[in-house]
Amino acid sequence: MSQLKEEFVMAYPVVAIVGRPNVGKSTLFNRIAGERISIVEDTPGVTRDRIYAPAEWLGTEFRMIDTGGIDMGDEPFLSQITQQAEIAIDEADVIVFIVSAPEGITDADEKVAKILYRSKKPVVLAVNKADNPEVRETVYDFYALGFGDPYPVSGVHGLGLGDLLDAVIKEFPDEAGTPQDDSIRFSLIGRPNVGKSSLVNAMLGEDRVIVSNIAGTTRDAVDTKFTADGTHFTMVDTAGIRKRGKVYENTERYSVMRAMRAIDDSDVVLMVMNAEEGIREQDKRVAGYAHEAGRGVIILVNKWDTLKKDNHTLTDFQNLIRAEFQYLSYAPILFVSAKTGQRLDQLPALIKRVSKNHNQRVQSATLNDVIMDAIALNPTPSDNGKRLRVYYATQVAVAPPTFVVFVNDPKMMHFSYERFLENQIREHFDFEGTPLHLIERARK
Repeated sequence: MSQLKEEFVMAYPVVAIVGRPNVGKSTLFNRIAGERISIVEDTPGVTRDRIYAPAEWLGTEFRMIDTGGIDMGDEPFLSQITQQAEIAIDEADVIVFIVSAPEGITDADEKVAKILYRSKKPVVLAVNKADNPEVRETVYDFYALGFGDPYPVSGVHGLGLGDLLDAVIKEFPDEAGTPQDDSIRFSLIGRPNVGKSSLVNAMLGEDRVIVSNIAGTTRDAVDTKFTADGTHFTMVDTAGIRKRGKVYENTERYSVMRAMRAIDDSDVVLMVMNAEEGIREQDKRVAGYAHEAGRGVIILVNKWDTLKKDNHTLTDFQNLIRAEFQYLSYAPILFVSAKTGQRLDQLPALIKRVSKNHNQRVQSATLNDVIMDAIALNPTPSDNGKRLRVYYATQVAVAPPTFVVFVNDPKMMHFSYERFLENQIREHFDFEGTPLHLIERARK
């Protein structure tokens, strides 16, 4: 596999919310994220990890980190603050430093400030709990922290967030002149020690990434470009967490957060699990984020060579995956071995196919023929004598393929019937590996 010229790929800007405990970090985090942070599907296994969330302001999309949600175990109070700030420094493009107006500047605030001085990252100072005029008068005291204008806000009531976010997005990196990357970008995600780094090396045929049987060996996300069968790929290994200062390796949620950032910047996600260990809750958490983010998904079961097998082993394992990951019913499953190379030669073609399906467009006339045939096969539901009527459907987006279905009353589109229509679309078009989004709209 020949190497390609290096190109830079811009991910979504990342904003970290930093501050000592009890200043309202999570409240502000949830307020900015709005309802998007609370998205929870009824499908079993889909979990939104609240430490990392998509957000948008004035048409600008970004991602947020709530460092208050990072579990530092039993570390001392100030040590926890230090670790959380260091994590934010590692991952963020812009840092929102939150302090509390009623309490004024504390020793802990000053400690966080000293860490942020050294980061050389843009810092926007938010003075939270500034809910009334008397408290707001104390805001000017926070100029002493040395981060310029303090922005009085209230995470509980949403006051002052517009001015704060205006200041934040002004600090985002300039994407002007960024080279376009036409390669298929995919990431390998999964728990530590499932063999992601070994898979990278096996696919490339070289020791590009350090491999170890000690969980958490990989410290950073490593982009690797290669060409297979004339197709350009960019592969990202997100095996572990970066150790900076006292960022301890047992911060499991931090490693999940890093995988989420890689997912946001991928076309296709390879969900890697260990055949020896089976399925764990963290597998479901990260895979659920990939599904919600609308990325193409392939499930890789690594270390398949280590199992004692009979005629039913593969089928039984497939059935277990389908039962535990019901929301990923569209994702192909590939049983591989980084050690022996088993089936790895099938991966490039499968990734290319899933990427193609992820960007596939269907002509409206053909789509509506399928929808009308589906309705003839299974008539639309009715409620209190009123029947759901489907007038027209059209595809409005790709990556993932998104369809708008015009109906008489969107509230009558039951989840089960929506799933039926999705299954009918999948039966007629090759959308393996990609989620589909169906949106009901009332016809005006």
